[in-house]
Amino acid sequence: MRKRPRLTLVAGAVAAGLALIVLPVTSSLAGDSSESQIKRGFEINPVPLDLRGRNRALVGLGSYIVNTGGCNDCHTNPSYANGGDPYLGQPEQVNIAGFLAGGQHFGPFPTSANITPEALGRPAGLTRQQFITTLRTGHNPLDPPGTLLQVMPWPAFGKKTDRDLRAIYEYLRSIPSIETAK
Repeated sequence: MRKRPRLTLVAGAVAAGLALIVLPVTSSLAGDSSESQIKRGFEINPVPLDLRGRNRALVGLGSYIVNTGGCNDCHTNPSYANGGDPYLGQPEQVNIAGFLAGGQHFGPFPTSANITPEALGRPAGLTRQQFITTLRTGHNPLDPPGTLLQVMPWPAFGKKTDRDLRAIYEYLRSIPSIETAK
């Protein structure tokens, strides 16, 4: 009978030991993922950033999401500088002069929006809450009532976490303001 309690005690000690090993590893992997995305966001950012008064981690994460999420493809016209179109086999060079300033045409739909910050520092002229609501619902409060964003993959962006959407907004607040491309 004494063997059972000892076996339970040993099994419990092994389980506790494994937890002490596995939990820090999984926690550090989760933290590493976010930290590596923030770092990568700064590495791939193509424009100067204004980080004054900004949450640096959110800006880096926002850059990662925006610059790996295809935002440039629709919100920059043209998306790539002359000789820098990766779809033509050229080394990628983003059109910095029009970065995220909108103006891309999509057939019968309106041109893509300028999502750079306006004079008050609001991307696309929206407050953070308006921006998040727009990405969650597809309804931009600056558009006529009942208008849904067309072409923009807002249903996919709307599934992002609140932190991700705050990060996108913080990044867009940090990039240069550019007049809408013609």
